[in-house]
Amino acid sequence: MSLNLTKLVDKAWEDKGINELLDAPPSALEGLTKKHDELLAEFKIKTIRDLGNWKYAAKAQALVQLADGES
Repeated sequence: MSLNLTKLVDKAWEDKGINELLDAPPSALEGLTKKHDELLAEFKIKTIRDLGNWKYAAKAQALVQLADGES
């Protein structure tokens, strides 16, 4: 099965595998830049995997899902 990542990642990263993407800097995500990499590094977030596993991102996502369930 092939994933269509064109709306998720920067064009330069579209042909990469999922594990390579998870180890990529956050700027590999569509819409983020090297400046975002620098800012996120201050929170010890250096990869997309770090960002996805960041406890505050998980908490925010849980709140969004709860809110969606209320509407």
